[in-house]
Amino acid sequence: MIQSNAENEDPETLLWLGEDGQLWTRHAGANTSVRPVRCFPWSEPGRYVSLRDVDDEEVALVRDVAALKPEARRALAQALLEAGFVMEIEAILSVEEEIEIRTFEVQTRQGKRTFQTLRDEWPRELSGGSLLVRDVAGDLYLLHDPASMDAKSRKLLFAFLD
Repeated sequence: MIQSNAENEDPETLLWLGEDGQLWTRHAGANTSVRPVRCFPWSEPGRYVSLRDVDDEEVALVRDVAALKPEARRALAQALLEAGFVMEIEAILSVEEEIEIRTFEVQTRQGKRTFQTLRDEWPRELSGGSLLVRDVAGDLYLLHDPASMDAKSRKLLFAFLD
């Protein structure tokens, strides 16, 4: 459900991707371009997404992404992916576990990378089976089709999914 900040605004505000590729919503009787910003807690990635206008003012709050209609949910998911730079993981080379963190060495479309996650931070499943991993710096790593990765990558990855 979306809670709008405008008085008398329909709480079931629509979300859609415009021809310009931006996320749009209906606010105060007009179509408004917005950008999604995840709110805390990050432990609940499907809840509490702030929709902000060009002046960085919150025009609406998505309390539960799962409660959105499918078209709006897809538009929001796409906008969230594009909101920040996302590395696309092609292979997982190694995973080292320490007391509080995990260190991943991966091959991405952009080159070899090493990043760390908190031990209690798990990959998030997106629609279509993709997985999203957030590192300790807030950078995002996307696995488009984890099931089609090489055997070593699947073994390293699926140890964290079961």
